[in-house]
Amino acid sequence: MKIAVYPGSFDPITKGHLDMIERATKIFDKVIVCVMVNSSKNYLFTCEERVELIKDVLSGIENVEVDFYDGLLIDYVRMRNTNIIVKGLRAFLDFEYEFQMALTNKHLDNEIETFFMITSNKHSYLSSTLVKELVKYQGDVSDFLPKNVEKAIQKKYEEGCMK
Repeated sequence: MKIAVYPGSFDPITKGHLDMIERATKIFDKVIVCVMVNSSKNYLFTCEERVELIKDVLSGIENVEVDFYDGLLIDYVRMRNTNIIVKGLRAFLDFEYEFQMALTNKHLDNEIETFFMITSNKHSYLSSTLVKELVKYQGDVSDFLPKNVEKAIQKKYEEGCMK
């Protein structure tokens, strides 16, 4: 069984992320969407909130699991007894960063393989940061987010969590 880990902060998960997950489920027997914690980021949603939003969105897809991890991705991949990481690439800047991470992971464990998937044109410019900026200025994000996530981010805005 080929199990892949699709890691990210998913703050929030976008339709671009969902496209990558759905495409990965057609290639791998199981995809674990792993919400990672990055101590250098300020999150809008807690880890638990992100996990719940993602679980809700992916509830109809059988070969997907949602999990979270606060540590090195390489340790999580080993813990899950797999050696496959899936990463999405939007632009050259993504490639440079992700290439560096893949080489570092490969150095730490030569058995780990990183598979890069190019985002669809439809989502090539989309990022969680862009979405949060749009919401901050009351822009329409309905084309970028699943409905449950759109409602959750609007609620955060109304509660004054977004500055």
